[in-house]
This record gives sequence, C-alpha cells and structure tokens, in this order.
Amino acid sequence: MRQLVPTTLILSLALGGCAFKKEAPTFAGADLPPDVAGNTAPSAQTTALNASVGGSLPLADQQDFEDAKRGLIASDPELLVAGPEGNAIWDMPSYAFIDGDAPASVNPSLWRQARLNNIHGLFEVTKGVYQLRGYDLANMSLIEGETGWIVVDPLTARETAAKAMAFAREHLGDKAVSAVIFSHSHIDHFGGVLGIVSPEEVEERKIPIIAPEFFVDEATSENIIAGVTMARRSLYMFGPRLPRGERGHVGSGLGKGPAYGTIGILPPTETITETTTELTIDGVKFVFQNAPGSEAPSELTFYLPDLKTFCGAEVVSHNMHNLYTLRGAKVRDALKWSGYIDEVLAVFGDAEVYFGSHHWPIWGNERIVDFLEKQRDTYKYINDQTLRLALHGYTPREIAEQLELPESLRTSFANRGYYGTIKHNAKAVYQRYFGWYDGNPANLDPLPPAEAGERYVELAGGAANLLKSAEAAYDKGEYRWVAEVVNHLVFADPDNQDARDLLARAYDQLGYQAESGPWRDVYLTGAFELRHGAPDKGVDLASAMGMIRHAPLERFLDAMAARLNAPKAEGKEMIVNLVFTDLGATYVLELKNSVLRHYKRDRHPDANATMKLTHELYLRMLTGTAGIKDTLFSDDLKIEGSRLDLVGFFRLFDKPDGTFNIVIP
Repeated sequence: MRQLVPTTLILSLALGGCAFKKEAPTFAGADLPPDVAGNTAPSAQTTALNASVGGSLPLADQQDFEDAKRGLIASDPELLVAGPEGNAIWDMPSYAFIDGDAPASVNPSLWRQARLNNIHGLFEVTKGVYQLRGYDLANMSLIEGETGWIVVDPLTARETAAKAMAFAREHLGDKAVSAVIFSHSHIDHFGGVLGIVSPEEVEERKIPIIAPEFFVDEATSENIIAGVTMARRSLYMFGPRLPRGERGHVGSGLGKGPAYGTIGILPPTETITETTTELTIDGVKFVFQNAPGSEAPSELTFYLPDLKTFCGAEVVSHNMHNLYTLRGAKVRDALKWSGYIDEVLAVFGDAEVYFGSHHWPIWGNERIVDFLEKQRDTYKYINDQTLRLALHGYTPREIAEQLELPESLRTSFANRGYYGTIKHNAKAVYQRYFGWYDGNPANLDPLPPAEAGERYVELAGGAANLLKSAEAAYDKGEYRWVAEVVNHLVFADPDNQDARDLLARAYDQLGYQAESGPWRDVYLTGAFELRHGAPDKGVDLASAMGMIRHAPLERFLDAMAARLNAPKAEGKEMIVNLVFTDLGATYVLELKNSVLRHYKRDRHPDANATMKLTHELYLRMLTGTAGIKDTLFSDDLKIEGSRLDLVGFFRLFDKPDGTFNIVIP
C-alpha cells in the first residue's frame, strides 16, 4: 500500500524550520524588578572606581545638554507606543529614573550619556530642518520641501515611525511625505518606513526613495543569513530582558534601545553611487557623499548647500562607534571610515550646522570641524596603533589592554566608549588584518569550553577550592579574574549553583563599572540568564514580512544551505526543483557532498521532487504565518514527484529557535 505523506508535514519541515516566535521585549516592571532579578548591590570597589571616573571627566560641562535641548518645539512626557499585539514596544517614561547624579551602580560617564539621550521630542535644527528624537534608537529627520516632507531615516518599526510622524504633523502641519532618504542599511534607519508612507502611495505619487548603492541587498542579507544568531546575541547587546533601573538597563549609548515592532522596507528609486552627486528633491538641493564600508556596508551622508547644513548619518555620532558590533557582524574598516570623515571635511567643511542619525546637532563651523577631526582621528588612531603594536608581536588581548587614546581625543565626550570601546575596536582591527588566530600555537586548537573547564577545575583542586579562591578575588574587586576562572567551573558543571551565583555577582559589578551601554547590558544580561535562564522564544520573522518581501530569493536559499545538518546529509544526493509560479522563476536545489547548492535555471528533469508555489506562500511558510488550511488546501502549492523524498530532504535541515545558551554550555 502506498504511504501518503501529508503536505503539512512537508511544509513544517520546509526551509529547515526557519520560523519561530519573538520574545516580547520587557520594560521596567514588566518582567522582574531589580531586587527580584537578583542583582547585587554595587561593591565598595565598584563605588570607588565609578567615583574616580566621575572625578576624571568634566561632567559639569553643559554644552551637550544645551545643544540637546536647543530648538525644542514640543515633547510628549507620556511617550508610549504599542506594538501589533498591544504590548509596549517603546516606553520613554520608563527611563524617568535617569536624573540627577549617577548612582554607584552606573558609570557616571554612561549616566551622563543616558541623561542626554533622555531628552526627546520634536526639534528645529535650522530653517526647514527638524528632528524627532527619542522615538526609537535612531532619529527621524524632516526636511521641508516645496510640497511636503523629505523624511530621512524613518526609524526601526512601523509603529514608532507612525507615532513620530503624527507628532510632527500635529505641530508642523499636515503635509504629505514628498521623498524618503535611507542613509544606510541598518534596520533602525529604514524599518519603520511603512509607518510614514505605503507602497501604493509611493507608486501612485511617484515618491522618490533615495538610498546608497547596494542598499536592499545589504539591508536584507545579514538579517536573513545570520539573523537568528544576531537576534539572540542582540538580547545581550541591547538588554531588552533587563529591568530598567539603576541596576538594570539605562540605554545603549547610541540611544535608548531599538523598538521591537513591525519592520518593512521600500526599494529605492534613486541610488547614490558617487560622492558629490547633486539632486534637487522637492525643490531642495542636496549634495551626497557615497560612503560604503564605513559604519555600514551601504551608507551615504549629504549636504544642504543652501542651508550650509551637513547630515553625517551614522558615519559620525556623539560616541565612539563600533568597528565590531557585539551582536556579531562583519568587521568594519577603520581606515576607510576615517577617510570618509576626512573627505567630509574637504568637501563639506564649510558647514555651519551638523545633524546626524543619532544624538543631537552641533552649531558653528569651528565646533563642527573640531568634532569631525576628532572622530576622524579616533578611528585612524585605533587602526594605526593596533597595527604598530602588532608589528611588535603583541596579540589582540595584549593590544586592547594597553591601547589608550591620547588626551586630546579621550577627553572629548563624543569620542568616549559609550557604544563601541577602544578595547573591542582594537581587537576588531587585529581581526580585520590577521583573523582570529593570534600566532600563539597554544591558541591554534584549544579545547572547547566545557572540556577545558573540567581540566581547569581539576587543576584548581576541585570546585570547592576554585570557588574559595574566586570568592577571595571577588572580595578584592578582581571581577575580570573572577569571571574568567568561575566561567570554567560553570562550563564544567552548569548545575553548580554557587558557581553560577558568584559568576553572576561578578558580571553585576563589571556591568555597573562599564562606560559602554552595550558592555553594561552584556554583563547584566549574562547575570540575568545565570539566575533566570535563557529566553523561551526567539525572534518572529513575521514581524519583518514588510522587509522580507523585498529580499532576493537567493538570500533565503543561502540561509537554507547554512542550516543543512551535514552529518545527517552525508552520503545522500538529492535534487529538488522550486518553481515560483507567479515570478516565472525556477531554482534547482542540489544536495551532494553534504553541501546544498542552488541554481536559477530550468527544472531538472531528474529531480526527486518539484514544489510549485507562489512567492507569497513561500514567504508565509518561511515566517510561520501560513496555517494548515492555508497550505494544505491552497491552490498556490503543488507537489510533483516523491513526497517521501521531499520529506526526507527537509528533515536534513536544522530548525533553530534562537534561544541557545550563551553563559552556560
């Protein structure tokens, strides 16, 4: 008797189980308050260290606060934004505790930056240029054209962008969107575009969408191919699971944090490929700089010559940026980045007003030039001095430990490590030129963490001896050492509660001391998960359907190949045709040598099976929004050939849920 395989089983296995649900972000009081979360109090050593930081910097300087408040038109003290399920995806009032002097549990320099990032609302930058700050991680800027608003960087989520746009129209007038500029390919600068304009409106009114070259591919590729891992790691970098408070999340340094809402994208109608490209957009003259491979693989800045106003996008900002981002991404080129800022000085150096995609503006040419020069020289200094020390044989950890900016750069608040740090940026430069291997044979093929942990515990004379020694080190304030040695015990014996508690306490203190917002969130989230475990749910691709719809199909097939479980596939050879009936496109998937390859070409005549489906159904399968009835009885799906082979094929793929452990094995 012929065995029937339900179509739904095939669909549940399709694409390696790429769809999974998102954990809702948590805000102050929504998950665990600090005392319940278990954070320890700041130690005497942490209190003293933070006090010394406060004494070493001109924290009384009010220039940045004056700039951040300048031009305020209106502010919403109850700025809350709900997501599609009614949960709060943006909650500025939850940061109201950030006021006055820094508590002992927060680095006073980071506290200062958090206070600055608390200043939110609608601001006039200069005549005809406005900003909405504090509605998301990034800023949304509005430039007044002859017929409507030219919108620059419409935030991360549809919901926050819509809220910001409505607030602007309430105070500036109900003008239509006349153009959109995406400054670069990071999601907090384009994801909310469908909250300000619809694809139908863009088509009907021929609204220009301007972006740098390679924008769509760069905007979608890393999120699809590596998005699961990045999303999990971003929970450490941005701390959404942490309570908001003096012992929890205070901000990311670059802003408060990202909004976890509905994400979209629009393909550009105009692409910037050359520096000094001139465009007149809705009556406003723009001069663009193309800056690929700077802060983002695809990025632009622009100048408004009639207003002598420069938009630096995210090439410059009021903090040291990341050459390597802790969520995980390709290392950025510090030398090229510095060169782009030098080019800005040469081409737009007469600017009288600066504004960016994060933080607050600067007014006055002398101050702008000083700001640009110091940002430029910070990235080049890290690049050059890392290479100089590498020439002497120093390894990444050794370089990071001794590298320090000169006084002229490190005393500028805009160069402080609120987001990137000189330590992990120096390691990024080393990685870019030399890779992960530091040249020491002992580090060429080290033991994996759990096995190494067992050996270290044995070497220490057992868990009790290791803990006793580590407790003594903790009492001395040697928290980095405590983290290093106790981490070995946790990986050797993750059920050792005393070890987990001590490691969490060490992470608490390291988080309290951190000047970098992401470092603080990483340490405190590590402590949180040692106490309360990893999240139950991963990211929700369905919330990004508005972006995924525009991604090249090849990126999804690349992601599928990266989920092939090679040991399971060993010795198997299969061919599957994917026919997209509405696109007139066919992809042939070939499995051989435990590698999956894909080709856009005619159907393979000897394929084990053929799936005929629409692009929309494929995306709904991918995101998990296609239910049983939607697929089993859909006219948009047909399967030819061996269904058993097709099931066997899809069973070879891992089904990641984005909740993997980080601080325990």
